[in-house]
Amino acid sequence: MIVVPQPKEKDAHLTLSGVTWQTFKTLLAEIGEDRACRITYNEGVLEFRMPLQEHEKPKILLGSFIEGIADELEIEVMQLGSWSLKREDLRSFIEPDTCFYIQNESRVRGRTINLDRDPPPDLAIESDYTHSSINKQSIYAALGIPELWRYSQRTLFVYHLIANSYQQQEESLAFPFLPIAEIPHFIEQSDLLGQRSAVRLFRNRIREIFNEQ
Repeated sequence: MIVVPQPKEKDAHLTLSGVTWQTFKTLLAEIGEDRACRITYNEGVLEFRMPLQEHEKPKILLGSFIEGIADELEIEVMQLGSWSLKREDLRSFIEPDTCFYIQNESRVRGRTINLDRDPPPDLAIESDYTHSSINKQSIYAALGIPELWRYSQRTLFVYHLIANSYQQQEESLAFPFLPIAEIPHFIEQSDLLGQRSAVRLFRNRIREIFNEQ
């Protein structure tokens, strides 16, 4: 039985180098899905990350905001949380903080998704409270995920995949009407009013935008 070393809470992550893809797959099979840590692997570097409260809250709220937009637009989205994104040919593995099928939701609805044949999620979200030793953007780019959100230091950064690399943009690819600069304010409001109140305020703002159009 393989025992995964637990990162110290103040560091929140542990990195191992020189890990072969086969060793990583064996380790992954041994520790299974029932684990507290999240895992990233790329080019022989393996990282274990322990979610912290400061890390989890923004990604939960961002996910709720997107679901709120979908409800206001009356469209379907599929949120898959920290679903393991893996492709054998890329020798890469990553578990986003959360991810969504939006434009391609109907193509994968009701089926077991296989990234070797199915499109990747349309949007991945990373809440960066601690520094990662792995260039996660390169993994997401290799997987072909069109849009990446990164929340760090009370700022939301939005990236579009252009020519196989991410470029920061002022608007969302999936939701171009979304006021990106305002979103951190709603996340901060959750500390004062509560999470559901913050989500309701956000949805009211979305309705205002729709009424102005």
